[in-house]
Amino acid sequence: MVKKDAVVSLIYTLKNDTGQELDKSSPDKPFAYLHGNKQIVPGLENALEGLAVGDKKKVTVSPAEGYGEFVAELKKEVERSNFPKDAEIKAGMQFSSEVGGDHRVFTVTGVEGDKVKIDGNHPLAGQTLHFDVEVVEIRNATSEELKHGHVHGPGGHDHH
Repeated sequence: MVKKDAVVSLIYTLKNDTGQELDKSSPDKPFAYLHGNKQIVPGLENALEGLAVGDKKKVTVSPAEGYGEFVAELKKEVERSNFPKDAEIKAGMQFSSEVGGDHRVFTVTGVEGDKVKIDGNHPLAGQTLHFDVEVVEIRNATSEELKHGHVHGPGGHDHH
């Protein structure tokens, strides 16, 4: 059963409100995560609690339970001088910055002369998410996985 500290492997498809596919796992490479450790959006994690191997579920996740609401103030223009002189700044680059005591990832959305346009919203902020999931494996996490707070091995993360 899906419960805290279980390693859960899923096959999933993620779509937006218009039915556009945003992401999916490959059937031969399920997505594995450590349940109850905030590794997936809260709305999906809560909906999976108590499911068993073979269970399939459609889950709709609101922005508040997903990647948050879109915050207009996090989309801004800053001076190029805020970045290291030798750094090549271009669209798509990401950097971390502290905003109100929280670390937030910003994406550069454009560069115009001495102005750099940045966005601190997650690309899926403000969107309702539609997951179609199937639980394909559940196992107990190893003590090392619990200590590190993430899955090791297939579908997860290996330390090299």
